[in-house]
Amino acid sequence: EVQLVESGGGLVQAGGSLRLSCAASGFTFSSYNMGWYRQAPGKQRELVATITTGGGSTNYADSVKGRFSISRDNAKNTMYLQMNSLKPEDTAVYYCNAHNRGRRYEYDYWGQGTQVTVSS
Repeated sequence: EVQLVESGGGLVQAGGSLRLSCAASGFTFSSYNMGWYRQAPGKQRELVATITTGGGSTNYADSVKGRFSISRDNAKNTMYLQMNSLKPEDTAVYYCNAHNRGRRYEYDYWGQGTQVTVSS
């Protein structure tokens, strides 16, 4: 059974930091590109950051560049999101995503989300 379990969310004051984790199981983690997405109340889900299978390439939304850092540990089947200098507008449910696409297949898995609330 495929599982993506996020943890590390919570309530933090503006300017603070949080580290999210995504523990993966049930699939070959190292073969999947991974990403963090978030959804604020009343808004569409949006990309936060992505990382390639080996961790050699990362991509960030403009709104988090310089403040967030995505990483992964393939030996532990875990992905991370270090969030610094948090702002109230970062408040959202953060979701972990695993994605693998080939010529004739595509797999897309999501976690259940973890709430991040930043108070002003």
